[in-house]
Amino acid sequence: MAAVTVPVGDDGIRDDLRSFGKAWWIFLVGGIAWLFVGFMILSLDLTSVVLISYGFSFVLFLAAVEEAVSAAVMEGWRWLHAVLAVIFAGGGLFALVYPGQTFRTLAILIAWFLLIKGTATLCISIYAHGMAWWWLGVITGLLEITIGIWAIGYPGRSAVLLVLWAGLAAVFRGIGDIVLSFQVRQLKQKVAA
Repeated sequence: MAAVTVPVGDDGIRDDLRSFGKAWWIFLVGGIAWLFVGFMILSLDLTSVVLISYGFSFVLFLAAVEEAVSAAVMEGWRWLHAVLAVIFAGGGLFALVYPGQTFRTLAILIAWFLLIKGTATLCISIYAHGMAWWWLGVITGLLEITIGIWAIGYPGRSAVLLVLWAGLAAVFRGIGDIVLSFQVRQLKQKVAA
């Protein structure tokens, strides 16, 4: 295994990488929790708008806890994790208090999120042309853009779409966090060498 090269005199960078590497297990635990929540959302028969809003509120509270833990443990970007924790917690509280409005708002926000995220994914993938698997990002971006436009055109889509999106988003976040945890663990071992 090759060691990560850090320029001489940049002990601060090495210390930051070590600090970040110690937190690899947070991503693993968070990823497993996201998978659990995602499968739970996908397996439930949520036929009421209230249950959908409460389920999504739970996802937002889980995201708030994960961001708060990241803010407490991480050295860099601590302020951003703290801001995200507050935003997620506020969104979760709103979903509990106003479930009907939450459902309508979520449908619109999810549609715009998919459109913006799909555009970003597409642009980044085109920029990364020539790298391994770059085309997968192009396909993903185009799918996200298509679903976003479709959902924006009809904000009153069925509850099934919202449950499917929330469940799959949680599952994909979990998979991403688990993969990231092992990448961070490997980074920790490379820096230690």
